[in-house]
Amino acid sequence: MAVLSKIPHSCYEIGHTWNPSCVQSALEVTRGALEVSFKIYAPLYLIAAILRKRNKDYYKKRLVPEILLSTTFLGANGGLYIVFFCILRKLLGGFNSWSAGFGAALPASYIAILIERKSRRGLLTIYMTNLATETLFRMAVTRGIINPLKHGEVLLFCITASLYMFFFRSVEPRAVCSKHFPNVLLSSNKPIHACEVGFICNPWCVLPSQGFVRMFSVGYLIQCCLKVPSAFRQMFSKPSRLLSLLYNKDNFQLGAFLGSFVSIYKGTSCLLRWVRDVDDEFHALMAGFLAGTSMFFYKSTSISMYLFSKLVETMYFKGIEAGRFPYFPHADTVLYAISTAICFQAVMEVQNLRPSYWKFLLRLTQGRFAMMNRKVLDVFGTQASKDFGGVIPKLDPLHITTLLPSGELFWFVYL
Repeated sequence: MAVLSKIPHSCYEIGHTWNPSCVQSALEVTRGALEVSFKIYAPLYLIAAILRKRNKDYYKKRLVPEILLSTTFLGANGGLYIVFFCILRKLLGGFNSWSAGFGAALPASYIAILIERKSRRGLLTIYMTNLATETLFRMAVTRGIINPLKHGEVLLFCITASLYMFFFRSVEPRAVCSKHFPNVLLSSNKPIHACEVGFICNPWCVLPSQGFVRMFSVGYLIQCCLKVPSAFRQMFSKPSRLLSLLYNKDNFQLGAFLGSFVSIYKGTSCLLRWVRDVDDEFHALMAGFLAGTSMFFYKSTSISMYLFSKLVETMYFKGIEAGRFPYFPHADTVLYAISTAICFQAVMEVQNLRPSYWKFLLRLTQGRFAMMNRKVLDVFGTQASKDFGGVIPKLDPLHITTLLPSGELFWFVYL
């Protein structure tokens, strides 16, 4: 099938197939998104406030406004997408390969992020940039532009951890020594070794096996806590679920990942220190890289990409402080809008979108995103209907202006 540059279908035939009215469809998506967003943010902000031990004034004056602001942001992001989806259809007279996804999501996301608090924009930008980068990588693999590297997520984590530890080690000894050894002249020729500092300040450095137990327990408990809500709902119908919660394979994998990372890094650092009898920041490069191999216990592209994104962000802001990189005002809002638009572009190739994010979009739109007419979008060559079994939504014949019965032949009935 030839790849077409534009299809003349209406926005009802392609996008909001559940309702022929553009206005009503946008309102329905907005209302549903606001409802879901409130259910997400209300408990999230409440738990965060409790953990941070907020005072009474926060609960009285700030908690509810912050919940409503974030709820409005997320709801607007979903509703405005439908608005611009329809606007672009009117302006262009149809849909091309970018207008149904990237084009509609770009202005919608930019307006939405301006509603959110400035303190949260950076974190949201990092998350969406990470997701967009992963999506672009998957798109490139699907198109045969690049070939995936076996254990690539582990290699990326090794490199990221190596650089992180190098930068951390470069500033750690001076900061720690000035705190615990105020009488030591740091400008003297006699260095204070990291292991000597670690022995006093952090005993885990001396006994890496103790660090393993500690971090293994942390990882194990984190995974258990994440599975508690789903297991609790089935506690009465399936009591055996509680046992599987404690002996789940994922729990041990995350624990092994965190525990081995700390042990390998501390053990390698101390070994290199005693073998070479010198404290060198370049020890952290090797120790961090070797510690990164711990991800074989818990492979995660999301973790690797997120930490790499944070590393790039940190290096960029350090460059700004040093006067080496320019500062761009509102860069976070622009980057968020572009990243979100890239992810929405994957509406035409859901197979290249992170599964967890696709589930989130379905939840946010209350399943309406799955009702798009992806069979028609196949003409753009992205296999839009690949994971949808070729299902075509039922449309009201009174509101159909363009039909594509065979997938190749167009005929028009303009009302």
